[in-house]
Amino acid sequence: MKIAIMGAMPEEVAPILEKLGTYKTTKYADNEYYEASYKGVDIVVAYSKIGKVFSTLTATTMIQHFNCDRLLFSGVAGGINPSLKIGDLIVATKLSQHDLDITAFGHPMGFVPGGSVFVEADKELIELSKEVAKELDKTVQEGIIATGDQFVHDENVKANIVKHFNADALEMEGGSVAVVCKSLGIPFFILRAISDTADTDASFSFDEFMESSAIISAEFIMKMVDKLIEQ
Repeated sequence: MKIAIMGAMPEEVAPILEKLGTYKTTKYADNEYYEASYKGVDIVVAYSKIGKVFSTLTATTMIQHFNCDRLLFSGVAGGINPSLKIGDLIVATKLSQHDLDITAFGHPMGFVPGGSVFVEADKELIELSKEVAKELDKTVQEGIIATGDQFVHDENVKANIVKHFNADALEMEGGSVAVVCKSLGIPFFILRAISDTADTDASFSFDEFMESSAIISAEFIMKMVDKLIEQ
């Protein structure tokens, strides 16, 4: 077993690196990958940089170049389900790309020929996360995460995404990582802590709560690693 742990920003992986302690830094494909041994298991950690292109590159590199066979994503997201508040955790059951639009050719939003609107996350890892949530005494919501190359802070945009995808949260990397993992047959798990509510105050909320939300997500991800090692 070799586990990949991804985030999009340095702040999202910093708490994980702190938990790992000692690691080796490898530069590859214009990024840095942090390799560590944790309780006898090899871990590779990286932040991809923001957006679908960079997250696709990083996920593919971790699987193909570093030979990781599971991928866990830790990060933050904007909540659009009214039940989600800042600091809450959401586990993706399935993911979509909300800005993928060839509706002019009669296809639904998020669909391309040969692909699908949604990619489902690994059910075994989701079940494992329920055990972790219980042990940490945390409430974790399961739901749909929509991904796009934009920081959403407009009510009309948010409403349109809800209309087409019934999404619970928004971010900028999960949907593309899901496509990579599905295509390469790698079980994946995407966890997001809510840092804003994707509204007109989103940029302010994000700056204020991103770091604390990232720490919450990272704590949960490391507990997931512990449970995988125990299996």
